[in-house]
Amino acid sequence: MNAPRPPAGGATVLRGGRGDGGVSRSRLVAYDVLRDVEERDAYANLALASRLAEARLDARDAALATELAAGALRGRGRYDRIIELAAERDIDRVDARTRNVLRLGVHQLLGMRTATHAAVNESVELQRRVANRAATGFVNGVLRTIARTDEAEWDARIEAAAGSPDEALAARTSHPAWVLRALRAALASEGRGDELEALLSADNVPPRVGLALLPGSGMDPGTAEALGGDSGIAATGPSPIGLELSAGDPMRAIAALDAPDGTVRVQDQGSQLAALALTRARPAAPGERWLDLCAGPGGKTAVLAAEARAVGATVRANEISEHRAELVRGAVIANAEVVEVARHDGREAAALGAAEGRFDRVLVDAPCSGLGALRRRPEARWRKQPTDLPGLTALQGELLDAAAGGLAPGGILAYVTCSPHLAETRVVVNGLLKRHTGLRELDAKAIVRELARVPLDLAGEALSAQLWPHRHGTDAMFIALLEKTS
Repeated sequence: MNAPRPPAGGATVLRGGRGDGGVSRSRLVAYDVLRDVEERDAYANLALASRLAEARLDARDAALATELAAGALRGRGRYDRIIELAAERDIDRVDARTRNVLRLGVHQLLGMRTATHAAVNESVELQRRVANRAATGFVNGVLRTIARTDEAEWDARIEAAAGSPDEALAARTSHPAWVLRALRAALASEGRGDELEALLSADNVPPRVGLALLPGSGMDPGTAEALGGDSGIAATGPSPIGLELSAGDPMRAIAALDAPDGTVRVQDQGSQLAALALTRARPAAPGERWLDLCAGPGGKTAVLAAEARAVGATVRANEISEHRAELVRGAVIANAEVVEVARHDGREAAALGAAEGRFDRVLVDAPCSGLGALRRRPEARWRKQPTDLPGLTALQGELLDAAAGGLAPGGILAYVTCSPHLAETRVVVNGLLKRHTGLRELDAKAIVRELARVPLDLAGEALSAQLWPHRHGTDAMFIALLEKTS
């Protein structure tokens, strides 16, 4: 299966109901997204947005393309095992382009309940269009074999072929085995080890779109729900500034609220709680200086900026990447007058500017494995390896050391990661406390519970707060708060 590659831009998507060769445009877009992710290391959400804009799909076709791409990426581990069993060959022996055609086909058969003839015929035509035409018979045969057996039987075959119970569960729930073990350890640290399968299942359910209603919007969540109810907006979830969109285009729903530009934003409610835990840990005083040390792409910075403006504080937003710094500038447009955007390595003194040792609140939203957002970033689970963790945890520690040096006496430091992995959460915090004896940990659980709109079940003996998709409907955000006592 070594046919020439398609053109560099991917499959040609034509306007109208069908693409070149009789393939639906939605399937061509979905294939291009999978190819962008695998061959160009693209982020699925960015690749999808780009391909949808290029294809100019209507709402219905765009929704189909989104489900195809996200579903195939989310279910890739399980689908690959089923393909291997049906084809009687290792997945790595299947040409990369054909693999993606098959993944899309299997998702239609098992994840979308598409009629067999439609899923198989479209996949064969897609194979003919984008990959090795000589392999169309192979694609046809594999998919028809898969269609003849129900999901329960395929899962039973996956378990029978697995080398261990962990490998079986990992394949059946479409998670790498090392991720499964890390999630189990994190849950077990809270006495919730029996919730592993519930968490793995939650990772495979597309989340609803979360919206942040920032201070300065001129309305409260109840008013926003009344104004945007026809657009699917509901004032629900744990964040006191959070909204949830049941379906539809978030930009259209935001526009329906007619709020000032930048005051309603797409943002997971776990991220909202992480930023609010810092700003509302105790009442703020006018003139306070706040620092977001790793600000890009700016979602949490936008919350900090809105809160700062309301109390008369200022924010320094530091980001090492110029592209991400531009995203921060765009994110804080509603409160730009209280924000200074800087571009430095967060570990260097220059990131603190002239206010070294004088920040009243510092947020370190550190680069991490992203294992807490697997439902939102379906490709992330296949990108990271356990060998990535030592470098990430070293960076997290260095950023926290710099942040601790930027705190004024009595200042508060928030350490946030979108990962529940213990090596990136409690281990990092415990190391920081050992290195900086002038820091003491605050009760983040109590603070998050108090600011939340609904009761939050936060378990474990640690003072830090760990959110979970299966329990709280948020990304698995970790939040620790520390105060400088001397």
